[in-house]
Amino acid sequence: MSTEPKKKPALKAVEKVERPSKEEAMAAVRTLISWAGDNPNREGLKDTPKRVVNAYSEWFRGYDLNPEDELSRVFEDVSGYDDMVILREIDVESHCEHHMAPFLGTAYVAYLPTDKVVGISKLVKVVEIFAKRLQTQETMTAQIADAIDNALKPRGSAVMIDAVHQCMSTRGVHHPNVSTVTTQFTGEFKTNPALQDRFLKLIGK
Repeated sequence: MSTEPKKKPALKAVEKVERPSKEEAMAAVRTLISWAGDNPNREGLKDTPKRVVNAYSEWFRGYDLNPEDELSRVFEDVSGYDDMVILREIDVESHCEHHMAPFLGTAYVAYLPTDKVVGISKLVKVVEIFAKRLQTQETMTAQIADAIDNALKPRGSAVMIDAVHQCMSTRGVHHPNVSTVTTQFTGEFKTNPALQDRFLKLIGK
């Protein structure tokens, strides 16, 4: 029976879709304004479709970016460093795929390097790329860990996201002070509870 560790599958690429034109997207916004009960041609709303489409281009720019590209440049001169690399307090601004409502919070990312490290700003970029897409917080947490594992082949990775979902605070149950915490541990972080505890203590959780 083979004792070789199972290789992680490559990150699943976002399926490409045929995008409508900007004019078609603006027409869809005008339809939603009318459906809400207002006149899209009145003074205060006539430029809203263009503003919404421009905002969507910023909010969902993650579809045009590849996290593997950000993690492709690594540094192998680590002078024997093999302890945790941790980034704390990474701002998360995302939208849930169920209601397209924002969820806002903070990400914490760590990995145990083997023979290479990556620029710390690149890890922040990876969080931003996945945040700028429609998904669930659970999916995003796993995607960040998978991207790190696939690119850096570390001894393990740890990701925590703590966020407040507007689809829960401004609609539905209307509980604005409830935050959602998700974690993903891989490798030595997954098999060693002491490492998990140390990670949580170092990030102040």
